[in-house]
Amino acid sequence: MDIHRPVLSGLAALLLQASTAAGVAEDLPEGTTFFDDFDALDTSFWGISDGWVNGSWQNCEWSNAALSTGGGMLKLWFSKTRTDKRDYICGEIQSQKTFGYGTYEARFITQGGSGLNAAFFTYIGPHHDKPHDEIDFEVLLRDPRRVSVNTYVSASPANGKSVPLPFRADTDFITYSFTWHPGGIDWYVDGELVHQTEPGTDLPVNRQKIYASFWGSDEFPNWMGEFEEPPRDLVMQIDWIAFTELGQGCQFPASILCALE
Repeated sequence: MDIHRPVLSGLAALLLQASTAAGVAEDLPEGTTFFDDFDALDTSFWGISDGWVNGSWQNCEWSNAALSTGGGMLKLWFSKTRTDKRDYICGEIQSQKTFGYGTYEARFITQGGSGLNAAFFTYIGPHHDKPHDEIDFEVLLRDPRRVSVNTYVSASPANGKSVPLPFRADTDFITYSFTWHPGGIDWYVDGELVHQTEPGTDLPVNRQKIYASFWGSDEFPNWMGEFEEPPRDLVMQIDWIAFTELGQGCQFPASILCALE
């Protein structure tokens, strides 16, 4: 467990604002195997976080203006653009459907600096009338040479570890993958196994939505580093995101499942 992580997940705390705005739990459809290379953003598949912040500690407002596509790339921005809530805007997408056991994968590169977080993760929670379950990859850009992996099970953090990357996350694209199955979770970086849950450990059990986000905070120096105002707009570029249902095997050439077969 990362003892510097805030009690309420920086990734999952969006339910604070979302549940207030919506007032009722969502009834989410179930998703299946997919591969999205972001030639364009399919808004029937992806929702865009827009117009709220996750909590007082988040120093940027989610905004659809902090998202763009082009050249087969999804770009999530962290920009010094003042709103009525914050001095910065930041980008996040979330799937419209939930996903269960299987392999989750994303390939991205991110600019950044201390106090910023580039994340690929799954989440479900009280806003969806479910307990808080979550599985994470978080590149905490105080140190782009490492990535943090973690889970939440009924709102309790577990299985956390910081692992080295093969090279800096801000220099080239890296593929982040995890396989979630009834017996555990295996995390991979560029095809190499970097972490596994221990036998008998608590695991998420609820289907979850898929998220990618790029955000900042100046309130968690021990976790995310002291926030340093970027000299320019920064971007997290996502080449693709994919999910393969458990047992289906290799579905596209870049998948870790092709190498494991």
